Amino acid sequence: MHPAYSVIFFTTASGAGYGLLILLGLLGPLGWVPQTSVFGLVGLGLALTLVTGGLLSSTAHLGHPERAWRALSQWRSSWLSREGVASLATYVPAGVLGIGWVFLERTDGFFAAMGVLAAVFAVGTLVCTGMIYASLPTIRAWHQPFVVPVYVALGLATGALLLSLLLLLVGVATAWAPWLAILTLAAAWLLKTASWARADRAERIYTVEQATGLGRFGKVRPLEPPHTQPNYVMREMGYRIGRKHAQKLRRIAVMLTFVVPVLVSALMLAAGSGIGLLLALGAVVSAGAGVLLERWLFFAEAEHVVMIYYGREAA
Repeated sequence: MHPAYSVIFFTTASGAGYGLLILLGLLGPLGWVPQTSVFGLVGLGLALTLVTGGLLSSTAHLGHPERAWRALSQWRSSWLSREGVASLATYVPAGVLGIGWVFLERTDGFFAAMGVLAAVFAVGTLVCTGMIYASLPTIRAWHQPFVVPVYVALGLATGALLLSLLLLLVGVATAWAPWLAILTLAAAWLLKTASWARADRAERIYTVEQATGLGRFGKVRPLEPPHTQPNYVMREMGYRIGRKHAQKLRRIAVMLTFVVPVLVSALMLAAGSGIGLLLALGAVVSAGAGVLLERWLFFAEAEHVVMIYYGREAA
């Protein structure tokens, strides 16, 4: 599949934003993070800015972005529509939590319920995003049970890294924040490794014989390509990356997304506040670059079954 940069940015930015929102919505009512107006404004402001920026960037992939609102009407059958509805619904409890946190410095009672509800809706949005891809049987690498958990886990991991950075920015040094980042990164690492392994082992069940219905006559080989010039299907569905390059990029993605942030988070446990702030910033930058690369690979390695008609023997 051709990697769409707008969608790559959307899944990276909004994933981190929803991950941060989930943690703020759950940890705020528990009193694990500062209840001050400044922290509420910066934390929720950053989470919703990432979410909004990601959602707006995703419309750039549409042929008619001005008609994006029409997708909301298909929530009964479309995971894309459900994602849109869930993302908009998340703003309501998140906004109410923001009012209580920023203006009243309260995250208890009714505002605590709004925080939990915002976290639930944020998780639901991430699930819908993952299901957009996991529900497609035409793409072998995506139609598997690890796609949705990876989306949720990466969102929580990047959100945890942002939370560690925000706490140090307001002068709060804790041991649990780096540990939370380490644990969520480790979980995301395991899930992503399992996802790659599942995709690599997945059987190619669709063949050119099956697609043409001529398999009963023996081996089928196209005499000519369907088109003499590149078309939309070939551009969007026919992108291909060599396995050698893919493996190299996977290793780089693992280093940037998981290894470096985990090691840096471990160093933060022993570092002072000043050095810890720089380390936290480095972990966020590394993970952000790594997730961008991981998202790019997610699309670049995907093979659509339609390419059987364009020369591939199986998909």
